[in-house]
Amino acid sequence: MEKETLWGRHFLTICCSSFFIFMTFYILAVTLPSFVLDHLHGSKQGIGLVTTVFVIAAVIFRPLTGKWLDEVNRKRLILGSLILFMVCSAAYLVVRDYYVLLALRFIHGISFGIAATATSAVVLEVIPEQRKGEGVGYFSLFMSLAMVIGPFIGLWLTTNISYNAMFIAVFVFSLLAFVCGALTAVPKASPKASTLSTWHIKRFVEPKAIPISLAGFVLAFSYGAISTFISVYAKTIGLERISSYFFIVFAAMILISRPFTGRLFDLKGEHVLVYPGMLLFIGGMVWLSAAYSAPVFLITAGIIGLGYGAILPSFQTIAIQSSPMHRRGLATSTYFVFFDLGYGLGSYLLGVVAAQTNYHVMYLIGGLVVVLSVVIYYLFHHKKQAKLAGKEGIV
Repeated sequence: MEKETLWGRHFLTICCSSFFIFMTFYILAVTLPSFVLDHLHGSKQGIGLVTTVFVIAAVIFRPLTGKWLDEVNRKRLILGSLILFMVCSAAYLVVRDYYVLLALRFIHGISFGIAATATSAVVLEVIPEQRKGEGVGYFSLFMSLAMVIGPFIGLWLTTNISYNAMFIAVFVFSLLAFVCGALTAVPKASPKASTLSTWHIKRFVEPKAIPISLAGFVLAFSYGAISTFISVYAKTIGLERISSYFFIVFAAMILISRPFTGRLFDLKGEHVLVYPGMLLFIGGMVWLSAAYSAPVFLITAGIIGLGYGAILPSFQTIAIQSSPMHRRGLATSTYFVFFDLGYGLGSYLLGVVAAQTNYHVMYLIGGLVVVLSVVIYYLFHHKKQAKLAGKEGIV
């Protein structure tokens, strides 16, 4: 019966560690642009680099982490990355130069890429096999909550107290991430003998996770428009005062739906979640592109959140379950490398679309792009799965 328990101590501590990692990430994501302009006298063009160098570092080290997770002591890897993450978080208090900040962001991105990938992989060892969908759903829920709480805390501190108070909070959250990681019992990897050369691509990427990761890439590409431009879009349509509530409604729908979506995945399979989720996401984005009133603006947040909450953990679980047991660390890192790349490219390219047209067109295109994710999912996962099931039926 112990193996059937989901909400054990170690599941809670690894979820909390991930929560505090992402709290730090989202606090800095919304406050550093203003810090660069107000205190470091940076340019508007330079603001983007503060995020770009962070994402580049994370993307580089995610596949390396996937390789290390299957080859080295996982506990030491997690604790080492969390210590570096904590040191970087403390260093913001003494940064007074823009280029020093860029260097710090790159190093911080390295620690984030390792820590976020490692916790996402290790949690799989804690979740019972028959409750993978439900467990991954709850784990990603902690990240979703950080997405809402983090920006609120960061903006409140910088508006009502100071940037130093915000940086202190960032350090405290990184310390809590380390403490929770230290309290988690991390199962040892069971590496298998490999004939691959040291730098063979399969040591860094799990090929079987690539098809669903491509679908995740397209989803993240579209989601980049939500996280990056929603406050600016709200201002252009006269809804600036309620822009902060968009993510509250967005996360509330994820929170409400998560207990049901995880169980549905385990009982009925992924298709019953993915297809409706994609339709909700696409419909919400298209409706958002035509939003002019507060009710419509917030309703679309709920629709998009419901769709996103069904798709994201489903894609991650599929990536894991499609890969061999001993390569699940690599499968996790492969999925997030594609997701991060999609997020980064979407934030930039959809921003170019908005600059050339307007935000209404940008959100319309962002929604329609997800149709490609539906096609990828059907051709490279659903159809392939049905073909394999047919063969097994014949046998």
